[in-house]
Amino acid sequence: MAEVERDPFTGRETTGHEWNGIKELDTPIPRGVLMFLIVTHVWAILWWFLVPSWPLGSTYTRGILGVDQRTTVEARVVEGQQQRSAWTSRIETEPYDVILADEALMETVRATGRQLFGDNCAACHGRDGKGGANYPDLTDDDWLWGGGPELIEQTMRVGINTRHPETRIAQMPAFGRDEMLDASQVRNVAAYVYSLSHPDYSTSANLDRISAGREVFVTTCAACHGENAEGNRDVGAPNLTDAYWIYGADLDTIIASVHGGRQGHMPTWDERLTPAEIRTLALYVHDLGTQQP
Repeated sequence: MAEVERDPFTGRETTGHEWNGIKELDTPIPRGVLMFLIVTHVWAILWWFLVPSWPLGSTYTRGILGVDQRTTVEARVVEGQQQRSAWTSRIETEPYDVILADEALMETVRATGRQLFGDNCAACHGRDGKGGANYPDLTDDDWLWGGGPELIEQTMRVGINTRHPETRIAQMPAFGRDEMLDASQVRNVAAYVYSLSHPDYSTSANLDRISAGREVFVTTCAACHGENAEGNRDVGAPNLTDAYWIYGADLDTIIASVHGGRQGHMPTWDERLTPAEIRTLALYVHDLGTQQP
């Protein structure tokens, strides 16, 4: 019978293994660790029977509890739709003026519209709706096509310069590039337009250029922007006399716009969003402009 060796310090048996003078103690696994391992294995086996676990070719073990995450999600979606239907049906059917007069309903519109706007519109117009380079600010209550919810809904539904059969169409010709105006006419009309929103530019040194630009504007630009340059919402022509600009209000940018033209684009949303979502966004965007101080 082999002699059992014990560690002189702890009194425990050794395994007989030795590394560089260090002997391994034959220490049993702690009872707490052993119990933990037993419980986890029992729980794992039990869980295999209770919930879906094992793939079986084209199917899987369903589990005694009948738990199905897809069914759970579908049930929650249906529940959420039922909860939303109380107000979405009103959004779809009631006139805009009735909805705008109902402050409780408008609070729901603002909360839901903020999420819809962030998911669909913020990439161009910014999370706050203030736009960015080459994209219009939706909070200033200055509109190309009109800021009423009915007009905003129509713009969202058909888009601008899209393939939709009812799309809004707007394009500023490239007067300089396409040689409809020569270089001096482009600079003159740009100077006139610049002076409309920058009165301090109308100095004695610039009056001749501004006057010449006025003549070009009347014969070339007034058909869209109006003789007073205050724009025309029927054709999406912006007001050139105020402080709101999409592409920039400095003289060089105006010259570039007259020379090379401008053509914006807004996608159609009638196949991407439901009618209730479009009307909710129309109300939300309308509200962005009217709520500004």
